[in-house]
Amino acid sequence: METIGIFGGSFNPVHIGHMMLASYLTQWGYVDQLWLTLSPRNPVKDPAQLLPDTKRLAMLSIAARGAEQIDICDIELSMPRPSYTIDTLDVLRDRYPDKRFKVVIGSDNWRIFDKWRDGQRILDEYGVIVYLRPGYPVDIQHVDGLEVVDAPMIHVSSTFIRQAITKGMNMNYFLPAGVWKYINDNKLYRP
Repeated sequence: METIGIFGGSFNPVHIGHMMLASYLTQWGYVDQLWLTLSPRNPVKDPAQLLPDTKRLAMLSIAARGAEQIDICDIELSMPRPSYTIDTLDVLRDRYPDKRFKVVIGSDNWRIFDKWRDGQRILDEYGVIVYLRPGYPVDIQHVDGLEVVDAPMIHVSSTFIRQAITKGMNMNYFLPAGVWKYINDNKLYRP
């Protein structure tokens, strides 16, 4: 059965760190495919900071264009909001019964995973891949359904990108090919 990694996020904007992780997880065999899953509204993030779904989805489409084993998933855009990972996984399992799904999260989110809706059920029924993030070590103890990955990482975030753009910085090398042009053409993240 094919294993699909579900890497959810606001992708506001998608950056090279997201794509590096997606590439690593597929090429090193942790998952067969990775779906970048756009969250219309993360329950723990300020919605005022988000670009419209259509613009973030367009940037994801540009980033994933031509990428092997990496695709985008917009299923949450048609689901009730705020979106919860367990609901997304249940819908995906119903739609694709021939695939196995695993959630991909950073070690910062693993620290608060006990606060996630039905976190234990996610571990039991789906599985979680945790990638290490600087400053958020994971106690590598055995937890059923958990796999910890020490993927290569860079110190870049969507917040950093947005702040740099508002200061007039050139973010071309921090973004997947074509995304910087889309941001400029649409005058996104400008004050």
